[in-house]
Amino acid sequence: MYDLTQYKIKSEPIILGIESSCDETACAVIKGRKILSDEIISSATEQAKYGGVVPEIASRAHTDAIDEVVERALKNANVAPSQIDAVAVTYGAGLLGALLVGLSFAKSFAYSLNVPLIAVNHIRGHLAAAYLDMPTLKPPFVTLLASGGHTAILHTKSYEEAEALASTCDDAAGEAFDKVARVLSLPYPGGPNVQKLAEGGRACIQFPSALVRHGDGMTFSYSGLKTAVINYCNSARQRGAVINRADVAASFQKAAVDALVDKTVECALKLNADTVTAGGGVIANDYLRARLKRACDDNGITAVIPPKRYCTDNAAMIASEGLNMYLRGEFSGLEVNACASLPLAAAKKFTKICVRLRARKFFVR
Repeated sequence: MYDLTQYKIKSEPIILGIESSCDETACAVIKGRKILSDEIISSATEQAKYGGVVPEIASRAHTDAIDEVVERALKNANVAPSQIDAVAVTYGAGLLGALLVGLSFAKSFAYSLNVPLIAVNHIRGHLAAAYLDMPTLKPPFVTLLASGGHTAILHTKSYEEAEALASTCDDAAGEAFDKVARVLSLPYPGGPNVQKLAEGGRACIQFPSALVRHGDGMTFSYSGLKTAVINYCNSARQRGAVINRADVAASFQKAAVDALVDKTVECALKLNADTVTAGGGVIANDYLRARLKRACDDNGITAVIPPKRYCTDNAAMIASEGLNMYLRGEFSGLEVNACASLPLAAAKKFTKICVRLRARKFFVR
């Protein structure tokens, strides 16, 4: 019987994390903030044949890989299943079928071990990657979130709450990178290939900034920038002009990234924040990483930028956020379901997305 009535929260638990929101089947084991293992089996090569992620193929790939990736993570961590203190898993947002594979496995695993199940918001996982890079990191700080589905600057006030200071009103930055990649006839995944092409080009084309100001507020718009790139290429083709694809990629990348970096630092200075963190797949972009680090250094701000592996989808970040929730006793029941779409607002308060077992008596051992 799944009964956590007498469960005792540990100060440094061993948490197994599972991530299966898109095309990466991932499992990691952490003890406190220390990563003991981090395994990923990707179906990206198969997805590339179709120019993007096919949900049905992703779901089947997760089903085939989930047993192996968990077994590998436990073996490489030198941890037996009986030593696991909690199971953290992505429950949303993402591809519904893909999410259900990881969530179903996590439910069964937690039930078999009679340990807490922790349902993690994927975006909160990206934010929690910063704690893996700097285990001593504590809020408050300013966070740049840039992924395929979300783009925002957040004031991370505590482990539980984050306030949006600026966000996109249409496309996310990662989505724009993927669409521009298709315009430039680059293969999937788009973001890394745009960066690679841009390395051989010059940012000599004046594309519009991705930032739109409304009074005192700030809103990002990547749809306009993406459209400007499409119009530039279409116009050149109609004139019979040769398109320097590398220059287009470099110019787009500069317009897309500079707005993010400049406004993140601006927000940090306005709030007198001494630390800026970053999370999400777009943070793996080399130009962004260097630009953000330099801008923070120039303004006396500490930049916490996780290694690329922990910016893209991975299970260590899910376990890291799982640790935050574990220490507060925010566990989920086995009835929790996958959720394909979660608004950014759902990431602001952990209590909105978790089942807090208020009736239980928890204490640290």
